[in-house]
Amino acid sequence: MPPPQEIVTIAVAVDIETQARKSRFLCLLAPVESEAAAREVVAQRRRAHHGAGHHCSAFMLGPSGQLQRSSDDGEPAGTAGMPMLEVLRGRGLTDVVAVVTRYFGGVLLGTGGLIRAYGGAVSAAADTATIVRRRPVHTVVVTIDHQHAGRLENELRASPYTVDSVDYSAVVRLRILVSPNDLSTFSDWLAEHAAAAAMAVGDLSFVDVR
Repeated sequence: MPPPQEIVTIAVAVDIETQARKSRFLCLLAPVESEAAAREVVAQRRRAHHGAGHHCSAFMLGPSGQLQRSSDDGEPAGTAGMPMLEVLRGRGLTDVVAVVTRYFGGVLLGTGGLIRAYGGAVSAAADTATIVRRRPVHTVVVTIDHQHAGRLENELRASPYTVDSVDYSAVVRLRILVSPNDLSTFSDWLAEHAAAAAMAVGDLSFVDVR
């Protein structure tokens, strides 16, 4: 499966409170990089609000949001975790966890009321979050001798390709960020501009879109 053209996540955690018929819903929406990190966010929230009745959660992980989990944490099945997860899906967010802590206000909300309250809390948090878009790239390491390095660096900086870093040591190593779709084109470009250079393609990673 080809990598997505970009992924959408959030820059930093946001923490907001909403209310529904006297019940308080505290939503923490946080960026995470693994399932273990997501579960730790939930555990920390549970410790911080140990007097609350429920700590419902949902998270999506991976470039395509392929890992998805949700928990109703004692609320009626399908009234909390799944509505929260649907908001994350609808916003196209990944590498993110949502935890909604509920303090019961004494008034029953019913199935529809709970679905709206939990989903609404995550929507409100997403509305206030700083959205970050990231694109897939390979870090291509280009190795060349000192004699030709300066000219190649200048031509690279004038090209559409992004120079991530340059290391002038025994040989010169230039690290270039290249889209997976552009690897073949970049190889041809390099052969044309620096026949003496060698290139090695690194693993796929994601960088912020500027």
